[in-house]
Amino acid sequence: MTAPTQPVDATSRSGKPVSHTKIIITLLVAAFVVILNETIMGVALPQLMGELQITPGVGQWLSTVFMLTMAVVIPTTGFLLQRLTTRTVFLLAMSLFSAGTLLAGLAPGFTVLLIARVIQASGTAIMMPLLMTTVLGLVPVAKRGAVMGNVSIVISVAPAIGPTLSGLILQFLSWRFMFLLVLPIALIALAYGAVKLVNVGEQSRPKLDFLSILVSVPGFGGIVFGLSQLGEASHGGSMVVAIGALVIGVVSLVIFVWRQTRLYAPGNPLLDLRVFRFPMFRAGVGLLCVAMLALFGTVILLPIYLQNVRGLDPLSTGLLVLPGGVLMGVLAPIVGRLFDRYGPKGLALFGASVMVLVMWGLTTVTPTTPIWQLIGLHLVLSLGLAAMFTPAFTTALNPLPVHLHSHGSAVLSTLQQVAGAAGVALLVTIMTIRSQSALGAGASEVLAQNQGIQLAFGIAALMGIAAIVLAAFLRTTKAEPDEPGEPTAEPEAEPGAAELR
Repeated sequence: MTAPTQPVDATSRSGKPVSHTKIIITLLVAAFVVILNETIMGVALPQLMGELQITPGVGQWLSTVFMLTMAVVIPTTGFLLQRLTTRTVFLLAMSLFSAGTLLAGLAPGFTVLLIARVIQASGTAIMMPLLMTTVLGLVPVAKRGAVMGNVSIVISVAPAIGPTLSGLILQFLSWRFMFLLVLPIALIALAYGAVKLVNVGEQSRPKLDFLSILVSVPGFGGIVFGLSQLGEASHGGSMVVAIGALVIGVVSLVIFVWRQTRLYAPGNPLLDLRVFRFPMFRAGVGLLCVAMLALFGTVILLPIYLQNVRGLDPLSTGLLVLPGGVLMGVLAPIVGRLFDRYGPKGLALFGASVMVLVMWGLTTVTPTTPIWQLIGLHLVLSLGLAAMFTPAFTTALNPLPVHLHSHGSAVLSTLQQVAGAAGVALLVTIMTIRSQSALGAGASEVLAQNQGIQLAFGIAALMGIAAIVLAAFLRTTKAEPDEPGEPTAEPEAEPGAAELR
């Protein structure tokens, strides 16, 4: 990422000029660090179970509670971003994350570590909507693809390399260093933002509706928890708990949606669902959800195959999937520039088609498939996902008027979490059911596991067809003007507005 040739300057709290590019880079670095922690625990669980003397079911909560907290907190960010200044929200997010990270690194036992993960996730949940809302406020529509390409690095690459990073750390250091090595970076970002970050957009004074919060917690939290427990149920967990959580979640969400519609007139919805009135928002979010399902499903299934079928250790597994994550990071800015020049449809169609073909190709993996072939398939899949992410969320957010920027970012981030949880739960459940069936038919444990993985990838390929259909509907749109009585519309961008290339 390099600065634009003619950055637009704003005045920081210290009174010195700071370019829009520096603001966005600060948020990008901070968001990358916090999102990285969402998937960093998976590889570490076996070591943690031994050192903390906990069972696999208990240990899994270190990952589940992070995702659960994200799902509960993100819906409130639409309100926070309207009520508080950009700088205040950033300081809140990074302070929570830094405090949680320090507590996790020093945790004497499981309970404190679990609390630390909740605090970490609270800060993480605020950062992504803040980043996207700030980009929408600073960057004109014609230039957003290039900047959103860098944002997609945070969304797609950080979760993908989390297991690799934790595997490398655990090979040489204690699990505590997964947090202690991240802490200095988080603190530097916090300190830099405290001095340099400026406020973007106008504040409003919406009232906080407590009923919305009361039903949003079991609504979004119940859905994500139920989906995660559905995956656990395939490993001997309680199916009753999973179904019960999903039912509570769905009922609570229905009440939540009804409540938000009642709050439109006074202008105080916790999460303004009128973003779904925009066709490109619906199509972009739908495409992003399918992509996240594929990404998180693959992040889970490939390591299972490499470790349980091929017998590789966690570090080797992490290193084998690392090239795909790096490729997505390299391609993201390029895809962003292509988006600005050619629009979303061609890129998204290409990416969705590649994703489906690779998923179908992964149905042929066997215990003797050459490793180079697996790396090649993963690289091509990463290429397809990189071509989908930027067109998906840029097209979704572009048509929203200024007063819906924060709510659109919050809705998009919430559905990302739900889609990721759904991808993991669905594909792991399918894999387990097929594996158990093969075991009952007399197959060896390795072959049974392999057959389960093949079927899971096959189902993922079939679901990917929906991404191809959604991609065909994407088109470039301009931002809609604000409605009467809403905050003033987004001003024309100054020459040289923030652009990350």
